[in-house]
Amino acid sequence: MHRKFTVIFALVLLLSAVVRADNVDDYIKAEMQKQRIPGLSLAVVKEGKIIKAQGYGLANVEHGIPAKPETVYKIASVSKQFLATGIMLLVQDGKLRVDDKVSQYLDGTPETWKHITIRHFLTHTSGVVREAPGFNAFKVQDDFDVIKTSFESPLRFTTGEKYEYCNVGYFSLAEIIRRVSGKGWDEFLQQRVFAPSGMTATLPTSYKVVVPNRADGYDWNKDTMQNALEYLAIRPSGAFLSTVLDLAKWDAMLYTDKILTAATREQMWSPMPLNNGMKHPYGFGWELNSLGSHKQVSHGGSLPGFRSNFARFVDDKLSIIVLTNSGNANPQTVVKGVAALYFPDLATAAKAAGTR
Repeated sequence: MHRKFTVIFALVLLLSAVVRADNVDDYIKAEMQKQRIPGLSLAVVKEGKIIKAQGYGLANVEHGIPAKPETVYKIASVSKQFLATGIMLLVQDGKLRVDDKVSQYLDGTPETWKHITIRHFLTHTSGVVREAPGFNAFKVQDDFDVIKTSFESPLRFTTGEKYEYCNVGYFSLAEIIRRVSGKGWDEFLQQRVFAPSGMTATLPTSYKVVVPNRADGYDWNKDTMQNALEYLAIRPSGAFLSTVLDLAKWDAMLYTDKILTAATREQMWSPMPLNNGMKHPYGFGWELNSLGSHKQVSHGGSLPGFRSNFARFVDDKLSIIVLTNSGNANPQTVVKGVAALYFPDLATAAKAAGTR
């Protein structure tokens, strides 16, 4: 009798998993149609182990190439967590501190930057303009040459006063990694993060390199699908190509001390204190928020033809990774919808809201 019960229970669990998988597939397909997303790849990861990985739609519309879990997308600002990780590895190495002034590492910084620390750039609280005036998406330039064009721009607010998204800050962090490590930021991250994690499909966003399984990007314009613009510049603020499978490997690594210590991870996932004593819910390359009662650390990314979202529900030990080849997609909405299929309280709340 006990064995019979065990078999029945196992079958019930299996059937439940199949039903849930079908519900996820149905939801994703409906949302892709609603949002006009050509291709999407999804990974759902529980305690570092993939429980669902699936591609939907097309990675390349012209040639009818299906999206797969192995499809490579531009992940845009999801890359910021890796630049922040590079900085924190140098902190762990004893080569810098997050409260060091950036002027210690970048020559020629203006007087207005004198109070800016590495922490301010990690948390978007420096007051520096979002984009350097000299940045040109269609021109390959040295990172520091781009950074220097922002030196003459006045600060938008007093350093540490508030949060305002700043890509110049992440250009500067990349340059600090290069100067302190003696290696290009891409090489440093490859050696210290991607290789140890087994992330073989994660690469800089070079338009020249032939990348197997690379998705093409698309935008909707007046109800017409178009090929997205291709940036020639590699931006540290949106540096990498990757797959949901590679990002799942990174997710698994974040449960260990193999790359980042527990103390470092905690620091990266702590809100930034502002000058007035209040805290803003952004850590080091990670947004800090909640979905219902579920605490999450997450980040989105957007480039022409691509939008992405990587959400870790830290108390539930569940992560949802969504990569798309649509510049008009809202992957955060997709993450919320998938999460509601795994967290019953979210589905109940959504249903209640819909009936009010």
